[in-house]
Amino acid sequence: MNFRNKIILRTTALTLIFFFSFWITPQATANSLFGDFTVKDEIKLGKEFDKMVRSRLPIILDPQIDGYVKRLVARVAEHIPPQPFPIKARVIRNSSMNAFAVPGGYVYVYTGLILNMKHESELAAVIGHELAHVTLRHAARRIEKMKMVNMASMLGTLAGMLIGIAGGGGNMGSLGQAVAMGSMGGAQGAYLSYTQENEREADHLGMNYLIAAGYNPERMVDGFKVMRQRQWHMSSTNIPTYLSTHPGLDVRIGYLEDRFKRMPPEYFKRRDDDAEFFKVQTLIRARLTSTDVALAYYKAIPENKRTCLDHLGMGIVYSRMKRNLKAEQEFNKANELCPGETLILREEGRFYFNTGKMDKASPLLREAYLRDPTDAMTLYFIARIEGSRKNYKQAILTMRRVAEMVPHDQEIHYHLGRMLGESGHYFQAHTQLAYAALYGHDMKQAQFHLRKAEGLAKTQKQREELKKLQQTINPKPPEEPSEKDGKNDN
Repeated sequence: MNFRNKIILRTTALTLIFFFSFWITPQATANSLFGDFTVKDEIKLGKEFDKMVRSRLPIILDPQIDGYVKRLVARVAEHIPPQPFPIKARVIRNSSMNAFAVPGGYVYVYTGLILNMKHESELAAVIGHELAHVTLRHAARRIEKMKMVNMASMLGTLAGMLIGIAGGGGNMGSLGQAVAMGSMGGAQGAYLSYTQENEREADHLGMNYLIAAGYNPERMVDGFKVMRQRQWHMSSTNIPTYLSTHPGLDVRIGYLEDRFKRMPPEYFKRRDDDAEFFKVQTLIRARLTSTDVALAYYKAIPENKRTCLDHLGMGIVYSRMKRNLKAEQEFNKANELCPGETLILREEGRFYFNTGKMDKASPLLREAYLRDPTDAMTLYFIARIEGSRKNYKQAILTMRRVAEMVPHDQEIHYHLGRMLGESGHYFQAHTQLAYAALYGHDMKQAQFHLRKAEGLAKTQKQREELKKLQQTINPKPPEEPSEKDGKNDN
């Protein structure tokens, strides 16, 4: 499963992240946002941008991390005015303390932001601030003045402004072409940067959303203080634009703390529930950061103060380092401190699977499944164990369930394809391997398996499935918004 993302970026820029929000307010018309740029065009642009992000940036698909962020964004977004499309969230593997939103309702949160916050509510405050830019249409009003309606130039401009990446490897070579699409990206980026008043408005409205979602308003200021502290330890390019540009952090902390004086006292009695937040932080730190940095973090904690999650994190790090005896010891300590904790059972089962000890892995994973039947990773490894035992019928059935839960993961489709091939279902095998190659951004291999599937499709059901695969691999290019269409929509 592609929970360890194989595309590792060397990010040197991301210096000015603009939180784009082309979302409509009740006062705006239903069909038109920027003259001839309609809501339909906006949704199309968002989908194209999201497709580009998914193909060029390392998106985290681990359900524990991805699902948590989706739920958190949804909790805050529940309190914004109605929008013409759903809010969708994704997690990007990147150490920068950033997040941003783009047309069509897509919100992107960086793992670096999650890892550096101290509480869930601080992360929720960042999300609330971004959603405030959305509902206030700060960027939308500026773009409206540009009257930019060409889809290709808009997509290129967003790429240039939101993902200014230098370097990279693997399938990242084409990113420069995407950025180059927006030849005026730099000038437009300067024009689109938020004003002092924009930031002040987003701070106050974002705090309203934070409070409405049930969080302590002090956590927005606490998050600002974390950012201020981090400025002493890292380049300013890792600080989100909305926290590093004018007005300065001290000014913003000041006017928010002044507002606290006018709030009901019960708001400040709200307590943090960080159980899931800390689990997600553990997975990000232990699995997605360098082993040296992660191990140093855990070793800096006095042994008598390490929690079960600390021992779990150390177990994961040691397993990545192939220090299996140390890993096993840490997993055992985690279990002793928090017996029956689902995440620990799952990760220990995963460890034993990866070391070839299926008899130890299976009972741990099955217990984890009984405690949480919705955990896709647990089911994934259960399916892998059944496949290794050549119990293909059960393995395929289970892996199909996993594919439904995490539909765009390369490794899920790859192993499902292998199981289908080994059990003699060759059309289905090539279909799944085609999807695996597609989600791994290997179009040559995807086309190879597509051709194989085309030669094997015999039944009506297979031909229908083949048609879906063909349309997925070879989609029609997006239509450009036209002046005529815009006028008709108005």
